[in-house]
Amino acid sequence: MRLDFLAALSGVMIALQARANGELSHRLDNGLQAALVSFSSGLIIILLITPFSRNIKEGISNLRRAISRKEIARWKLFAGALGGSFVAIQTQIVPLIGVAIYSVAFIAGQTAMSLIVDRIGLTAGGKKPITSRRLAAALITVLAVFVSVLDRLNANNLSKIAILGGCLSGALVGFRSALNGEINEHSHQSFTTSLLNFITGTSFLVILIVAELILGRNRLSPLPSGPWWIYTGGVIGVIYIAFISTIVQHLGVLTFTLFSVGGQLVGSLIIDLVSPTDGVRVSAYLITGIIMTYAGVIAGGVGSSRVKKPQKR
Repeated sequence: MRLDFLAALSGVMIALQARANGELSHRLDNGLQAALVSFSSGLIIILLITPFSRNIKEGISNLRRAISRKEIARWKLFAGALGGSFVAIQTQIVPLIGVAIYSVAFIAGQTAMSLIVDRIGLTAGGKKPITSRRLAAALITVLAVFVSVLDRLNANNLSKIAILGGCLSGALVGFRSALNGEINEHSHQSFTTSLLNFITGTSFLVILIVAELILGRNRLSPLPSGPWWIYTGGVIGVIYIAFISTIVQHLGVLTFTLFSVGGQLVGSLIIDLVSPTDGVRVSAYLITGIIMTYAGVIAGGVGSSRVKKPQKR
C-alpha cells in the first residue's frame, strides 16, 4: 500500500479523533479528564495486545539496545508527553471554537513545525532545506485550510487564546511525528512506538490531573453512557501513532503533513456529510479548499516523497 495514501488516511483519523474527543469533553465538561480517558483507553488496548505480540517485545529489546549504545537520546522517548499535551489542548479548544476553526490553527502550527524539524533533520531522512518549492507548498496548504472554512468563521466565537492553542497543538504533533519517526527507526516496530507513546502520555496526564485535584482546580465527573463513538479517540490514537511512526521516517515530516492535511479535509467533509453537527453544511469553500490542498501536495509533497537515507558519518 502506498505511503502517501496511508499519510492521507492518518489525516482522516485526526478529524475523527478531534470529533470524538471534543464531544467527550463537552459531555464531561472537563477537557483534561476527556484527554485522560482517550489516552488511557488507548493504553489499555495496546497493553492487552503486548503480551501476545512478539513484534512489540522485539521492538522493546531493540530500543533498549539503542539506548545502551546511545544511538538515541533518552529525552526523545518522551514523545508521548507531547501527545498527551496535544490531546489535552484539543479537548479544551474544540468545544469552544469547533472542529473547522480548530483545524485551521492546528494545520498552520503543524505545517510550520514540519518545515522546522525537516530542516533540523530529526527524522531518518536527514536534513531537508527549506526550498522555495517546499515553502510555497506549505503556504498553499495553510491558505487552502482558511478557504475551506471561510464561510464558517464567526467573529463572535473566535478567541485569540484558543487559536494560539490550536497552533500550539499542531506544532506539538509535528514535533512528536519527527520524534516518533526516529524512535521507530530504532525499535523497527510501530506498535512498540505506540506503546511507549501511550505510557508516557497517560503518565503525563495523570500527573497533571492529580496536581490540579490537589490544588482544587479540577474535579472528576462521571463518564457519560454514550454515544459509543465518543470513546473511540484512544483506539484511533493507537492506529494513528503506529501509522505516522512508520510513514514519517520514509516521507519526511513536511511531505507527510501535506498528505495528512488533505486527508484531514476529506475526513472533515465525510463527517459533515454523514454525521453533521448543528449549523454545519458542506459548502463550495470546503470543496475548493480540498482542491487547493492537493495542489499544495503536488507542488511540494509528491516531488520529494522519496527520501534518501542519510549517509553514515
